[in-house]
Amino acid sequence: MAFPQPRPQAPQLPQHLLRTIDCRQGAVRAVRFNADGNYLLSCGSDKTLKLWSGSKGTLLKTYSGHGYEVLDADSQLCPRLYVFFSLCALCFLLLFCPHPGSIDGTVRCWDTRSRRYEPIQILDEARDGISSLKVAQHELLTGSVDGKVRRYDLRMGQLHVDFISSPITCVCFSQDGQCTLSSSLDSTVRLLDKSTGEMLGEYTGHKMKGYKLDCCLSSKDTHVLSCSEDGHVYCWDLVEGSLSLKLPVGKAVVQSLSFHPTETRLLTAMEGRVQVWGAEPEQTDDDDTMAT
Repeated sequence: MAFPQPRPQAPQLPQHLLRTIDCRQGAVRAVRFNADGNYLLSCGSDKTLKLWSGSKGTLLKTYSGHGYEVLDADSQLCPRLYVFFSLCALCFLLLFCPHPGSIDGTVRCWDTRSRRYEPIQILDEARDGISSLKVAQHELLTGSVDGKVRRYDLRMGQLHVDFISSPITCVCFSQDGQCTLSSSLDSTVRLLDKSTGEMLGEYTGHKMKGYKLDCCLSSKDTHVLSCSEDGHVYCWDLVEGSLSLKLPVGKAVVQSLSFHPTETRLLTAMEGRVQVWGAEPEQTDDDDTMAT
């Protein structure tokens, strides 16, 4: 007699607070995992960028010298080093925006191998400020206050535009590269088919009316996550659209979030602190001693 196959377990979600990091750099505008998830980047209103150990939460390096608040950062893998951070890491964004957030509505591209300060290309299709920018291989994804998500295929020289109608606060690609995710000031997160622009899902319930807040997908594209002005992170099942988790972070606005590239770990930023969340409570030294 054949026994029925066990039902697959639902993906775990990061809902246990592992540690809180007091960044001491004013308000934390953005928090990011690096490319392999071993390090954290925090962007401060005091014009600094800080690099932290992902496992211990200890400060490794402070980068200063920026003329404005640091609103976002990114890191890239380097052929010679396992992990490479460009100078201040925020330079990755500055390669494309004259000021993070690009209030002049342009995306500017520089050749980092050249010593010339003039951009090699200016993308000026947006009718209002650029609020969010993501790069994946040969594609560039932007969100604008004019309510449009623009995807530039730099290899083919093509522009694809999706009209959302509400100012965009954040854009990103899905992990499989087939979809785009965008959040907007109508308190809605939208999942679109990258090729056709077809609406695949709408996710609501959070509050996003007056702040530039983040959204993202989990490492395996199973869930959609968003910051909220009510002090929570909202997590929806991507396919069903149902709310899977309402994570209480604190009493202020959750400004930023970042999902680990491979593990079930989440970073959140609120005021001057960063919170690290996991699917299970972290073992302490006492736990290890008891286990032996």
